[in-house]
Amino acid sequence: MTDWWRGAVIYQVYPRSFQDTNGDGVGDLAGIMRRLDHIASLGVDAIWLSPINQSPQKDMGYDVSDYKEVDRLFGSLEDFDDLIKRAHALGLKVIIDQVLSHSSDQHPWFRESRLNRTNAKADWYVWADPKKDGSPPNNWPSVFGGRAWEWNPSRGQYYFHNFLIEQPDLNFHNPDVQDALLDVMRFWLERGVDGFRLDTVNYYFHDKQLRNNPPARRPKHLPYAVNPYDMQEHRFSKSQPENIEFLKRVRKLLDQYPGATTVGEIGDSHRGLQLMEQYTSGGDKLHMAYTFDMLGPEFTAEHFRSRQQKFFAGAPNGWPCWAFSNHDVIRHMSRWAPYSADAGDLARQAAAMLLSFKGSVCLYQGEELGLPEADILFEELTDPPGIRFWPEYKGRDGCRTPIPWEEGEAPNGFSTARPWLPVKPNHSALNVAAQNADPGSTLNFYRRALAFRRAHPVLADGDIEFLKVGEPLLAFRRLASKASNETLTCLFNLSAEPVTVTLTGGEGVEPLEISHGAERRKSKLKLSGNGFAFFDTAEMKVAFGGKRKR
Repeated sequence: MTDWWRGAVIYQVYPRSFQDTNGDGVGDLAGIMRRLDHIASLGVDAIWLSPINQSPQKDMGYDVSDYKEVDRLFGSLEDFDDLIKRAHALGLKVIIDQVLSHSSDQHPWFRESRLNRTNAKADWYVWADPKKDGSPPNNWPSVFGGRAWEWNPSRGQYYFHNFLIEQPDLNFHNPDVQDALLDVMRFWLERGVDGFRLDTVNYYFHDKQLRNNPPARRPKHLPYAVNPYDMQEHRFSKSQPENIEFLKRVRKLLDQYPGATTVGEIGDSHRGLQLMEQYTSGGDKLHMAYTFDMLGPEFTAEHFRSRQQKFFAGAPNGWPCWAFSNHDVIRHMSRWAPYSADAGDLARQAAAMLLSFKGSVCLYQGEELGLPEADILFEELTDPPGIRFWPEYKGRDGCRTPIPWEEGEAPNGFSTARPWLPVKPNHSALNVAAQNADPGSTLNFYRRALAFRRAHPVLADGDIEFLKVGEPLLAFRRLASKASNETLTCLFNLSAEPVTVTLTGGEGVEPLEISHGAERRKSKLKLSGNGFAFFDTAEMKVAFGGKRKR
């Protein structure tokens, strides 16, 4: 089945924090292999591995020094081959991270490029002359703080880095660079991977004229940002129109490997959904993509409804991959805690809601345990932007801590050594072993919710129709599709307080078993705080005018 990715559920593995087997405190490929049965038991379709390439680990693997090698921290190419075979035997596809927009400054390509202006790789990175006063060529900042230009005395030029100084940006305007990166992807496809998660997919090209970015519009009560990067509209330093043609080249390559897929990460606070539409429409670019629209603090029916409506209106034949958490953001259990009186109820609602949206789905490791963000102390930090912008921004370490596998004290079976990031007591309490044994646990609910999605194919490929109701109720129907003749009506109370909804039609139809905190009495449906209900009917009308303000 070549379009398996459409409606698929992908489980993101952060290798450093999944399972350590060699006692160095860092997870490895053998550890992932050991825990594949856990992933398979959830009922997901694929795994996505965050970077495992050879790297100095300045940015935890997102600084690649050899695109065709596995970092010894994680194992070997042979270990990777074994992992692919084992995953496939369990019915799991394997997607790997590809960090193409930039490399490590230790990559041989950059080591050669930085020597002078006449070498064979001289134009493989983004180099620019200084202004007459010696300052950088323009005002572009780095995502991780400071200017995005670093001086190189050997060439008498600046090089561009969207992220760390140690992560120089590749020059995609050079066809040879594109060819080399496509060759990297071909290398992994030949090894049997089923696709790629493309890191910072809208960062590939820069404006050839190196024009200054304009300031971003900011509310008057927020005159400055924690990170100056957020004070610009990044009109010229990323998201350039030339990217479309390169993505078409990527798709042509992937089409040579039936069933191989791509999911792109789009980071753009001004045009994220618009780029997502462009990059996935037409069937000749990315298979699917995600933005950070659902990875923020917003938790309203209007927000979730509008993001989906806007995407499908702009790209009716495009395809999204929705997620609530990943390795770059505060875990949703902490982001949305103010909207819930009970963490277990919030965890169940988030799972049920995400798994019922139209599109593919990405779950982040530990999400199935209901893990909140870990409270990391400054002296425990490893994340460069967290260290730089502490305490206003604490970085990404809080969502990257090790998985607690066993009962007892930290590190709960993750390692026999001190782990690279700590396992906090509130995570220890949510360990896998205890939740496995508890039928009412968040972990077992995720299994039931994923089984429910498989049992109702309309959730994977049916259309979506939103119902007009007031906050905090999110209501929609998943409509009959090629794979299913059924229609599901889905209702979610996005608040900590109970609400009562009026139902007409569908008399005698009770909430399906996966529903939680839902009680129907004739025409009235009571939803508890963070309650939700699924009905197997297309006839039902839903009326809810919104909660009265007190």
